[in-house]
Amino acid sequence: MDKTIIQKQYQKKIKLLNRYNQHYYDKNEPLIEDKKYDELKISILTLEKKYNFLKSKKSPSKIVGYKPSKHFKKSRHRVPMLSLANAFSEEDLLNFEKRILNFLFEKENFKLSYSAEPKIDGISASLTYKNGKFVKGLSRGDGTEGEDITSNLKTIKDIPQKIYNKNFPEEIDIRGEVFIQNSDFENFKDKFANPRNAASGSLRQKNPDDTSKIPLKFIAYTFGYEKKLNIYNQFDFLKSLNEWGFKTNPLNKLISGVKNLLLNYKEIEKKRAEIDFDIDGIVYKINDFQLQKRLGNVANAPRWAVAHKFSSNKAVSKIISIDIQIGRTGALTPVAKIKPINIGGVQVSNATLHNEDEILRKDIRVGDTVVVERAGDVIPHILAVDINKRPKKSIKFLFPKNCPSCGSITTKEYNEVTKKKDAVRRCTSEGYECEKISIEKLKHFVSKEAFNIDGLGKKIIENFWKLKLIRLPQDIFRLDYNKIENLEGWGKLSVENLKFSINEKKDISFERLIYALGIRHIGLENAKLLSKFFKTFSNFKELSNTNKYNDLLNVDKIGETQVNSIKSFFSNKINNEVINELSKELSIKNSLIEKKNGLLKNHTFMITGKLTGISRAEVKSLIEENSGSTVSTVTKKLDYLIIGDKPTKRKIETAKELKIKIIDQSKFLKMLNKTS
Repeated sequence: MDKTIIQKQYQKKIKLLNRYNQHYYDKNEPLIEDKKYDELKISILTLEKKYNFLKSKKSPSKIVGYKPSKHFKKSRHRVPMLSLANAFSEEDLLNFEKRILNFLFEKENFKLSYSAEPKIDGISASLTYKNGKFVKGLSRGDGTEGEDITSNLKTIKDIPQKIYNKNFPEEIDIRGEVFIQNSDFENFKDKFANPRNAASGSLRQKNPDDTSKIPLKFIAYTFGYEKKLNIYNQFDFLKSLNEWGFKTNPLNKLISGVKNLLLNYKEIEKKRAEIDFDIDGIVYKINDFQLQKRLGNVANAPRWAVAHKFSSNKAVSKIISIDIQIGRTGALTPVAKIKPINIGGVQVSNATLHNEDEILRKDIRVGDTVVVERAGDVIPHILAVDINKRPKKSIKFLFPKNCPSCGSITTKEYNEVTKKKDAVRRCTSEGYECEKISIEKLKHFVSKEAFNIDGLGKKIIENFWKLKLIRLPQDIFRLDYNKIENLEGWGKLSVENLKFSINEKKDISFERLIYALGIRHIGLENAKLLSKFFKTFSNFKELSNTNKYNDLLNVDKIGETQVNSIKSFFSNKINNEVINELSKELSIKNSLIEKKNGLLKNHTFMITGKLTGISRAEVKSLIEENSGSTVSTVTKKLDYLIIGDKPTKRKIETAKELKIKIIDQSKFLKMLNKTS
C-alpha cells in the first residue's frame, strides 16, 4: 500500500480517537461503546507496530485520557497516571503472562501471583497526603497533568481528611476511583446519562457545595509518589488502605495461574447484577512490588498490569417486574424492568422479552438473575436465565388472556402461510375502544411518514391524552389552543407555532392519509397502491357501503391478509366516524397519475442524511411522480445518491467505490426544473 495512503488512514484514526477522548473525558458524553473504542485503539497501535514511520504526539502509545479542562487550575502528577493494556480472552492473558516471564527471564513453572481487582467504571483521582493530611486532589487529566479538584474531593465522606495511623507514609499519592452507586443514581437519572457521567459532572462543578449534594463514593486501589512506604506487595497495600481508613473493593482477590484468573472472571461477571456500582472488567497486577519495579513500563502503560474487560454488549442484572406494552395493532409485548446496568456506556433499565412464546421457552420469571444483551443499537433483550440464582418462592409468569388496558380477550391469530398460530398475542378490540391502542394510533398518525406535524411528538400526544385534549385523530385539528397556552411549558409563541404546523398539514396526499390511519398490514407502499386504485378519497370512504372488498385482490401486491385488515377496519363504527370527520377537516389531494415518460424515467435514487425544507417521503413521491424509483441499499443498480445533512459515511464510500453519482438536494431539484 502507498505510504501516503497509510499515513492518511493513520492520521484519520488518531483524529477520531482524540475526538472520542475529548467527549469521554472532558465533555462526559461518550460517543461510542467501550468495545469499539478499544478496537480503534488497537488498530492504531497495530499500524504503528507494522509501519515504523507512523508517529503522532496524540497516539494512544503516548497519551492517556485528555488534556485538563480550562475551568480548573492545572497541576502535574508527581508520578504519571498510566493507562492499562486490555485483555479480552484467555489467549490474551496467556500472552500477557508469557511476556512477563520472558522479560524476567524466568521459566513457565515460575509462580506469579496476581492481585485481581474489579475495575470500577468511574473517575480516576489522585490524593496527595503529607504527614497524614489530605492537601491536594487531582483528576487524571492527560496522565501527566490533571485538574486541581481538591475542594470537590473534600466533600466525599469516603476520603479521609486526616490519617493518624503510625504506619502511614510520610508522603504519598493515594489513587482510586470516584463513583456513584446505582441505587443512588436512581435519584439523578433524569440529569445524567449514566452513573459515570453523574460522578464526572459532579466532580467538575465549580461550586463544591453543589458537589456535596451528590452521594459520591471513593474506592482506593494504588499509589503514585511515595515516601517511606514500608509495604512490599499489592495485596498487603490494599489491606493497609483499609487500616488507614480508605475503602477498597470487597471483591479483590490474590490469585495464581491464568486458569484461576478466568474462573474468578466468570464468577465476578455473574455477580455484576448484585453489585451496586458499575464494573467493566478486572485488573490483574503482579503482586510483588519488586517484580513490578523490574518490569517497569512500556510507553504509557505498566508491563506488570492488564485490564481483562467484560463483553461490552452483555451484562448480568435482575428482573424487577414484567410489564405488558400494547402497540398500535394490538400486539402485546412483554418488557422486563431490570435493575439498571451499564452496557457499553449506556444505562439500561428495560429489556424486551419479545412475546409469550419467548417467556415460556426461556422460563423467564420476576426475580430472575439474567444475562442482558445489547448488540449495537438493537433494543436490549434477555439472553439467558441463571436458574441457580432463582428465588425459592419463584412463580411462573402468566401471560394475560385479557388486554391489560381495555379488558378485551387476547388471541393468537392463525397464520395461513406457516399453518401455525402467531407467536404474538393481540388485543381483539378494533378502532379506538382500547386506550393504549388509541394512544399508539395517534402517535402513528402524526409520525414522519404520515402527517409529520412539527411540535406534536410522542410525549406531547401522551400529555394531551392525559389532559383529554385528544381522543381521536380529528381532535388534533380541533384543539383548544387557549387551554394549551395556560399549560406548564407552553406559551403564546409555542402555541402559535403548533397551530401553524397543524394547519399547514391539513393539505395531505391521499396515500399518506391512508397510511396515517394505521390499518394493520398497510404500510406506505401498500397505501400508495390503494390510492392509485381508488383514485379519490371519496371512493375509498364508500368502500364499506359498496362492500367490494374482493375487487382489491386485483391490485398487484395486495393479498387476502391486507384485504381482511381493510375489511376489519371498515367494520368498526368509530373508524368510519374518524374517516368522515377527517374529510371535513382536511384538503385531500387525489392520487396523482404517474408520468410514464417523466424527467426521471429509468433512474434509481437513494437518500441519505437530513434534507432541508422537504421530507424524505415528499422527495420519494416526487421521484415516483416523474417515472423514477427509489431503492433502500447502495448497489450497482443505483444511479444517484442524494445526500443531505449528516449523511451515512459508509453509503457515500460505497457509492464512490461503485462510481455512483452523488448529488445534493439542490442538484436533485434542478433535475426536476425546481429550485431549492
